[in-house]
Formats: sequence, C-alpha cells, structure tokens
Amino acid sequence: MRSDALVLGFDTSAAHCAAALVSGDRVLAKLQEDMARGQAERLMPLLEEVLAQAGAAWADLAAIGVGIGPGNFTGIRISVAAARGLSLGLGVPAIGVSVFDARAHGLPRPVTVVEDARRGMVYVQDFDDAVREPLLLDVSTTGIAEGVAVTGTGAALFPDRALRVLSSATPLAVAIAQIAASRLDSPQPRPAPLYLRAPDAAPSNDPGPVMLS
Repeated sequence: MRSDALVLGFDTSAAHCAAALVSGDRVLAKLQEDMARGQAERLMPLLEEVLAQAGAAWADLAAIGVGIGPGNFTGIRISVAAARGLSLGLGVPAIGVSVFDARAHGLPRPVTVVEDARRGMVYVQDFDDAVREPLLLDVSTTGIAEGVAVTGTGAALFPDRALRVLSSATPLAVAIAQIAASRLDSPQPRPAPLYLRAPDAAPSNDPGPVMLS
C-alpha cells in the first residue's frame, strides 16, 4: 500500500458527526459538528464536504476508517452501516477503529482511556505492554490508582484522584483515519459495532404481524 494512500475516517459514536481525510502523516481536511441527533442525515453530506475541501473524489480513496464505539447505539450503527456500504460500492476496505484506540493514538504508554458511559458508568481500557480488554465499570467502584496517566471524556469524573490527565492533539476522526491507514497491509475483519452495554430500548410488547397465505 502506498504511503500517500487517501483514507477517509469518520465517527458518529457520540453527540457529533466527525470526518477527516488523511494521506500518510498529512491531514488534508477535517470537519466536526456537534449534534445530539440527525447524524444519519448529515453524515454523507459531511463526508462529501471533507472530500471537496481536499479536492478529492470518492474514487481516489484507498480505504475507509470508521469509529465502532463504544458509545451511542444508534450513532455507531449509522457509521458502521455507512462504512460497509461505501466499502462495497467503492471496492475498498473498511476498517473499524475503537474509540479507545483513537483516544490513545499518539500518546505515551502506559495510558488508560476512560470514556463517560453516562448513568454513573465509564468505559475503560488500559494500554501498556499487554493486551487489555475494554470494560464497562461503575464510577464509584472503578479502581484507578493515584498518578495514573488517563485520557478520554471520563477522566473528569474522578476529581478526587491525583490523575495525570493527557490530552491528545489528534482529533478523533483524524486518529481513526490514521489508525486505519496503519492497518491497510494486514487483513482486517469487516467493521462491527463495539457494544459494552445492553441497549436502552426494550422489545415491543405489541403482537407481531400476521402472515397471510
């Protein structure tokens, strides 16, 4: 894979719609809009605006990078479905990147990514010499030791602990695109949502449709 291959990365796993186009170490264009809803309608126009900013076309892309969560259920499904569709239509690979990997991108190790999962919970993943599984934990019982380096939207939920809070200079969508580019030369599974908690929506109690012969 060429070092200057164009990779489009995007994410709608939280209350935003974000995208970036990269070529190697260069960020050619990026956009992020905060929004609590409406990502499904906004995502494709936003992607086209990012491409237009860089003077690029869909046919120029070598790969798609997509944020797979954890985060908002609907937002994650929007991005993953769009990435799969673009991959099929353009004939390029779609590569899933977790929010944990994107937050830790470019930061020194060890570092712990802590994302606010709402309702008194946090998503946590440690990055050091070993492979650590991501977890969904209660804020009140999460054991993060004093002095540990942390990053992410959940770091502010621990004001009583002397943590070393690191801020990445790399925007989320840029990190997703750059990580996807770094994985181009190795086989990647089809992107799938990373869910660490059950959905809020409950199954309908209404009877299902009756099939008529």
